[in-house]
Amino acid sequence: MASRSLGGLSGIRGGGGGGGKKSLSSRNAAVERRNLITVCRFSVKTLIDRSCFETIDDSSPEFNNFAAILEQILSHRLKGQVTWFGYESPRSFWDYIRVACRKVSQNCICSIENMENVSSSRAKGRAWIRVALMEKHLSEYISTALRDFKTTRRFYEDGAIVLGEEANMLAGMLLGLNAIDFSFCLKGEGLDGSFPAVIDYTPYLKYIQSSDSISSDEEELRTLGSSGSESSTPENVGPPFLMDENSWFNKCKRVKQKYQLTLEQKGYLEELLRLRENQLSESVSQNKILLQRIEDSDLAHKLEKEQLEYIIVELQDQLKSYQSLDQLSAEVSLSQTSLDPGQSQEGDGKQDTLNIMSEGKEDTPSLLGLCGSLTSVASYKSLTSLKSNDYLASPTTEMTSPGLTPS
Repeated sequence: MASRSLGGLSGIRGGGGGGGKKSLSSRNAAVERRNLITVCRFSVKTLIDRSCFETIDDSSPEFNNFAAILEQILSHRLKGQVTWFGYESPRSFWDYIRVACRKVSQNCICSIENMENVSSSRAKGRAWIRVALMEKHLSEYISTALRDFKTTRRFYEDGAIVLGEEANMLAGMLLGLNAIDFSFCLKGEGLDGSFPAVIDYTPYLKYIQSSDSISSDEEELRTLGSSGSESSTPENVGPPFLMDENSWFNKCKRVKQKYQLTLEQKGYLEELLRLRENQLSESVSQNKILLQRIEDSDLAHKLEKEQLEYIIVELQDQLKSYQSLDQLSAEVSLSQTSLDPGQSQEGDGKQDTLNIMSEGKEDTPSLLGLCGSLTSVASYKSLTSLKSNDYLASPTTEMTSPGLTPS
């Protein structure tokens, strides 16, 4: 029974040890990812600060460190390339970039592939980092590659930075590098792909004491000195004062640099604000001119509409007068058929007279009214009733026998 109990305990310990190893490996992977992302953020900040005072090129230690950090991030848990014999050969992050970043418009992938002095895959990846920084498109390249999740999953193992939540942070922090003007030589020693990139952590591990920490250290030193020997004097705490003076000098220098940077940014923002105000004033003036044009065009359209309506009314009146003249001519023709043949010739003359009057008259309401009064049926009947052989001569008789007189 004792042996069984001990065996059970050993089995439990073995199971617990397997779970502990798994949790330890996951913790190590998470710490590794967090360290690389944090150091990358620090390197981006140092690059931005350094660019305010000098041009960033291959000789800049801040850039060399940033390039090494980015290379380590893109190579984190990168799968090897399986050969025909089933072995995995090491692969560079350039193999992933050239496949995942071809969708970027006007990309430099083909240019990097055709470079003569760059042969290895690692060297092409380093050249791509420099070209992307000079083009100010590094963040766009990384964002496009991370959106292609299928390709990313094909090239990286589980737990890689580009497959985790840290990938979005990486694309965001690289966006600030678009404000820096880089200048690189693509034929230098930095493109040598025979050696792996090494990160220098010392610039980010410096401890700068603040004024509060310095005062507390001074008090602790005094306490320790008084407890060690009763004859201790204030002169024994000289080094802390020197450290305090140096720290204040460095702090003043940093504040001055920040002040100069803030002053430059203030001038830039003021100039930008002035430019935007000028653009706004121009837009307002153009808007006023356009509104005035719209009002003028509306007024012109209203006047034109009124004129067209007036013309339409006149045309309708003229059409009605023409219709009345047509009715009158029809009545005249009917009355002529009812008269004798001798009177038909006179009726034809009157009809011709009416036609001449209707053709030669002006298209005005006054003349139309006048013509209507002269050519009315009542006036025509009064004229025909007054016609007789005693008072009026037949026009046919006068034309055929001009020498005869009426009886």
